[in-house]
Amino acid sequence: MFSGDEENILLIVAGTSMFLLLGFFIISFMFFYQKKRTAHITEQEQLKSAYSQEILTTQIEVQDATLKYISQELHDNIGQVLSFIKLNLGTTPQLAEQQQRKIDESRDLLAQVITDLRDLSKSLSFQQISQYGLVRAMQIEVERVNKSGLMKIEQEVAGEQYSLGEQRELVLFRIFQESLNNALKYAHARHLTVSLKYEEELFNLTIADDGVGFSAEVAGGKNGSGLKNIETRAALIGATASLQSAPGEGCIVTINLNPIKNLNIDGTHPNSAG
Repeated sequence: MFSGDEENILLIVAGTSMFLLLGFFIISFMFFYQKKRTAHITEQEQLKSAYSQEILTTQIEVQDATLKYISQELHDNIGQVLSFIKLNLGTTPQLAEQQQRKIDESRDLLAQVITDLRDLSKSLSFQQISQYGLVRAMQIEVERVNKSGLMKIEQEVAGEQYSLGEQRELVLFRIFQESLNNALKYAHARHLTVSLKYEEELFNLTIADDGVGFSAEVAGGKNGSGLKNIETRAALIGATASLQSAPGEGCIVTINLNPIKNLNIDGTHPNSAG
């Protein structure tokens, strides 16, 4: 039989052990609960991010499908009608010298319109990116705008060029077109500089115009949809977009993309594409 002191010691030891076991159980339960909660939050954030990515992808695909349809309509319908008019002008009977000169001038103008329309049709579709790549596709667009006299554009390319993948280059090309449209339509710019810089761990696209600029309120308001489109498209390919502007100081759009983190669709390093 145990003495009174021994029983008290045993009770204290047993009670202490129970408290320690209870504390360990509570701590383990809290740790397990926190771990499950963190995992659940992470999963929810991943699902939300994936859903947002799907929405952005769908929006881009719908826009590109629409542009492709418009491009085809311009090429097949309007282009054919203009070509038919040009042919008709060529079959008119011999007229007086002054009238004939007017008809010849009209035919030349129609030929120029058909060429411009063909170039515009290509710029709206995926064809230029898949056929020429980003730099050449931008160069064709630059030449088209410079020829129109609407704006003077200078294109600069630094570093050894490599493919970023057709989908990413298409998005970057659309960002360029969006910036160009903003500069013409809203900024009333006369000069624009587009710079492409290729480095091993960074691709940079900078588009600067000398337009009227804008305030932060305009960028965040309903009139800033074009600027929001640029940020949205950049996010779609894992790039960061920044816009720097102030009233009377033009606008600078900067896109940075890490080609290491954004491998080509086939999983290869961008530099392996040449």
